[in-house]
Amino acid sequence: MSGAEVRASASLASIFALRMLGLFLILPVFAVHAKGLSGGESAAMVGLAMGIYGLAQSFGQIPFGIASDKYGRKRVIVVGLVLFALGSFVAAGAQDIGWVIAGRAIQGAGAISAAVTAFIADSTREEHRTKAMAMVGASIGLTFAVSLVASPLLYKAIGMGGIFGLTGVLALAAIGVVLFVVPDAPMVKARRVPWGEVLRHGELMRLNFGVFALHMTQMAMFVVLPAALVQYAGLPVAEHWKIYLPVVLASFVFMLPPVFIGEKRGLMKQVFVAAISLLLLVQIGMWLTLSHFAAHWGVLVFLLFAFFIAFNILEACQPSLVSRIAPAAAKGTALGVYNTLQALGLFCGGALGGWLKQFAGAPSVFVMCAVATLTWLIIASNMKNLPRRGVQPASATA
Repeated sequence: MSGAEVRASASLASIFALRMLGLFLILPVFAVHAKGLSGGESAAMVGLAMGIYGLAQSFGQIPFGIASDKYGRKRVIVVGLVLFALGSFVAAGAQDIGWVIAGRAIQGAGAISAAVTAFIADSTREEHRTKAMAMVGASIGLTFAVSLVASPLLYKAIGMGGIFGLTGVLALAAIGVVLFVVPDAPMVKARRVPWGEVLRHGELMRLNFGVFALHMTQMAMFVVLPAALVQYAGLPVAEHWKIYLPVVLASFVFMLPPVFIGEKRGLMKQVFVAAISLLLLVQIGMWLTLSHFAAHWGVLVFLLFAFFIAFNILEACQPSLVSRIAPAAAKGTALGVYNTLQALGLFCGGALGGWLKQFAGAPSVFVMCAVATLTWLIIASNMKNLPRRGVQPASATA
């Protein structure tokens, strides 16, 4: 990669990571914190507060993606960051679960994922696209790892309001990164593609369903796992990082060889299917562990490790594939649709996970995740061979 490509990819990955930081920082502590809020005794409302961010994102991703194709990436990203900061400050002052939900919704309205990912695609050559997208995936994973360590410490030091306020300040600082650090990239000059055509694109539809299932599973799992680790590992929330951090970091080591080998040898479909199969086995394992056996913390740690290997492989590869398969002038639109389904997955995972935990018990959450993952596995098994780097496939519609 050239110096300009590295600079663009790294700086844009940091913006993408900031968006996820607003989500991840609350995961380890919010379910515990919410019990002290008015209305926070309801697991369903807590799940809604965690998932509403994704629902709001889902309404903004396609319009923001289309706008970035038409008006330019940078200005759309700046608007999104302003909304994210505003929502952070609203949630920072919340005294009841309703205002937290409102603040999270405003945060989510800053739907910059499609514009950022399309900007990376504009700024990198085809043969380096997966590396650039892997930087985004790595930034998300590292953000997650950092948040698992920092969240309990920050919560103890500055409280939940302070955490929300901090994410708002970081969002404002990120505007400066966008304006003064991220290099400009030329807009693609090509035939405009109606967004309905992007919606009907068969191979993109498969990837869109996949990102929905992946992030629904991620969010639903973390409605259940913090309490499970307290119960079965005997660790208070402030010490959960001792499990999360080594698991996430080790998973990066194990996810890299399959991705690079799959890219080099044209075996990405096989890598994809294997990663989804691993994800399915994790969900079945979690269900069995919590419902049929006396859960042991070592088993939970092993299953978490396997989950993050699968998650990181899929998270690194899917955006790159969307940017390759999408029509040249509709990358922002295609990634808007993709990120809409990602955001809906986050919402459904939080809302349905909270509802199922409250009314059907924690093991039922993993049944839901297993069904979604099995459906994805069937869909992915029928995909065409995924394009190798530097190869743009012919358009396909369903």
